[in-house]
Amino acid sequence: MVGSITRSPEIKPVIAFHDVSKWYGDVIGINKLTLDIMPGVCGLLGPNGAGKSTLLQLATGQLCPSQGRVEVLGETVWNNSAINRYIGLCPEQDALYEWMTGREFITCCARLAGCRKRAADAKADELLELVGMTTHANRVVRGYSKGMRQRTKLAQALVNDPQVLFLDEPMTGTDPVARRDLLEIIHRLALKGTTILVSSHVLYEVQTLTENIVLMNHGRLVAQGSIRQIRDLMDQQPHRIVLVGRNIRSLAAKLLEYPDVAGVHLGPDGLSLVAQTPRPDEFYARLPSLALSGPWTIDEVYSEDDNLDAVFHYLVDK
Repeated sequence: MVGSITRSPEIKPVIAFHDVSKWYGDVIGINKLTLDIMPGVCGLLGPNGAGKSTLLQLATGQLCPSQGRVEVLGETVWNNSAINRYIGLCPEQDALYEWMTGREFITCCARLAGCRKRAADAKADELLELVGMTTHANRVVRGYSKGMRQRTKLAQALVNDPQVLFLDEPMTGTDPVARRDLLEIIHRLALKGTTILVSSHVLYEVQTLTENIVLMNHGRLVAQGSIRQIRDLMDQQPHRIVLVGRNIRSLAAKLLEYPDVAGVHLGPDGLSLVAQTPRPDEFYARLPSLALSGPWTIDEVYSEDDNLDAVFHYLVDK
């Protein structure tokens, strides 16, 4: 059973994988992974199918390793329900009670985490305010946008004030304003001392949070360490960033005014464009204000990840 977590003077890993493998029949999800994740924020990067979600499910006790041992806060995770009081998970998939309001859903999660009714109500109000959902708290979840769902999922992951927070693609499908707000929330949680493992296939998102990264591909650890060397490799090629919204032609014309935009291609649906930029930091930083400043809307932003794939091929072939 997990008791009060004591810290020794020596810094120890918060999350540890000891020669861990996970296979599903003939399919290998994780392959002989040995990995230590220290206190702070760590980015878990890899293309789709790299094994990121399997790693998070192992770390949160949803999956039993086929081989090896997974520890969080010094405790073996599998078949250890007591560890749940110290961890939170924001999953990639939507798993919301569609008939509930946002407030009802967060209150329900707080009750399931052990809060009494009054404390659960107060916790729901606190977290809805934190994630910017107070004005939408009494709306039914089935009517929420993707960004609102992501905010709500983050709120439910925080009902037990976790020491360790796992975030699986938390910004997927969000608009620029929601993306900025979610990144700011994660920053604030990290400053409070929460250890956060955030999974993403968009390198820029992770770089705004931390310099510490873990790169995975085909279930294996490809690299671990500072993000700076990875960015040096990526910046050898222009980044391809997709914007989805309305009045997209006007937005394309505006983007071409900026010197860091090398080209813009309109999508065949008339609702999307692909921007190429060798300086993604400048491009992403501009998006929140740009989204609010013109006759267009930007409903979704994502990277096509050609550059990330190139980096992985470089590392694996090397």
